[in-house]
Amino acid sequence: MAYDYKKMFDVTGKHAIVTGGAQGLSKGMAEGLLENGCKVVLVDVQKDKLQTVCDEYRNLGYEAYGVCGNLADREDLDRIFQEAMEVLDGKLDILIPAAGVQRRHLPEEFPAQDWELVLNVNLNAVFFMIQKALKVMLKQPNGGKIITIGSMVTWFGGTTVPAYTASKGAVSQLTKSLAVDCAGRNININCICPGYMDTEMCANMTQARKDECTVRIPAGRWGTPDDLKGPVLFLSSPASDYLNGATIPIDGGYLVK
Repeated sequence: MAYDYKKMFDVTGKHAIVTGGAQGLSKGMAEGLLENGCKVVLVDVQKDKLQTVCDEYRNLGYEAYGVCGNLADREDLDRIFQEAMEVLDGKLDILIPAAGVQRRHLPEEFPAQDWELVLNVNLNAVFFMIQKALKVMLKQPNGGKIITIGSMVTWFGGTTVPAYTASKGAVSQLTKSLAVDCAGRNININCICPGYMDTEMCANMTQARKDECTVRIPAGRWGTPDDLKGPVLFLSSPASDYLNGATIPIDGGYLVK
């Protein structure tokens, strides 16, 4: 029988949660799911921006809903997940715990509160969202798909970002560990690692630093949120059913140069 790509890559009718969905790469990933028939709850701490984004998507006919909250707060995280599941009628097919923050300081000057914030959002919230999602997905006949978000600093160090580097390296290893425990239970957990992306997180970089990074990218350009839509659709669909625990760079070839 011929491979039915339309069926294998189809996510129509799936229910998803994407954290950090009001902007940047998270918004792009949520948009890719919405454009292909998913019902998506976007989670973000920025209330007004989240409302604006969801209104724009609903005006286009997409099933986009927002839940505002602070993922760094464990009690608020519990509320966020509960509210999202109410919107999704108790069904969760796809989780993308993509919310992330970055703080820049020299290591000897890195404030404890910034360290704790970055680890709470980038690592702890990722695990606890996944833990909650698994309790839902493991009861579903079709299981579920979870996509974590690493970084180029999953492989190498980043200057003045020790907390971000530590958190993203940990997310990659966490993904592998969870995949081992879940692969035989109809759950796929894989990690996307974006390269240099033209988003708000890099807005404070100097032009000189941006140019330096661009020279190393074989593709000759920085990535955009649209560049993550294809990989996300693949990892969210039946086409990726035998892929588990993978760490996938989406970087225009940066890593291999």
